[in-house]
Amino acid sequence: MAVTELWLVRHGESVGNVAATRAHAEGLDVIPLDLRDADVPLSSTGEDQARALGEWLSGHRAEIDAYWVSPYLRARQTLDVGLGDERPGAEPIVVDERLRDRELGILDLLTMQGVERFHPEEMERRRHLGKFYHRPPGGESWADVALRLRSFLRDALSGPEERAMIVAHDAVVMLLLYVLLPLDEAELLDFAAANTVDNASVTHVRLTETGWELVEFSSVGHLEREGAPVTEHAGSPDVQPE
Repeated sequence: MAVTELWLVRHGESVGNVAATRAHAEGLDVIPLDLRDADVPLSSTGEDQARALGEWLSGHRAEIDAYWVSPYLRARQTLDVGLGDERPGAEPIVVDERLRDRELGILDLLTMQGVERFHPEEMERRRHLGKFYHRPPGGESWADVALRLRSFLRDALSGPEERAMIVAHDAVVMLLLYVLLPLDEAELLDFAAANTVDNASVTHVRLTETGWELVEFSSVGHLEREGAPVTEHAGSPDVQPE
């Protein structure tokens, strides 16, 4: 067997999302957050969203053979809260570091204004190289993230499971679509400019005779049904935690 169906979930709203959005709105240079990116937890709204995801899971548990999750706290909390006390039986839960959020290097915790102030040379490099190939010093480009996701998919999709859920991050969901559908650089950037991966949303892809197809993107119907807020916190992936 091999995986033929995937549900891609972005973590619920995190305290980092809230802090970054506020910092951008207030015109700050630095996002006031004294945590490693890996340790950023869900906000109270994010916990509500994860519980709403749990209602979605309650109707889809029989369809999911495995769960793969980013090692970052906000993603693990989203899956933990979503699954609640009904832990999978034979279905494995695998934490894989290749599903972690994009690393921003020297731009970590800077707003766009902060990047302009402290690293204007990086803004110029990004304008020249473009969003897909720009790699901040000490960080990753989108192309770098795609490379590790290709490694992950090579291992994961050839496993014994047929249907699986991945709980990770905005950029990871976008770049999984880039690899699977597949998209080229221009198609990915156009799609990302026009669409946002909402917090705790579910994106569904399925393998057909002609390749992977997008069934549903960033569905938040479960949030709306359960009365959980729908939040985007898109910002710029170059300067804001995803």
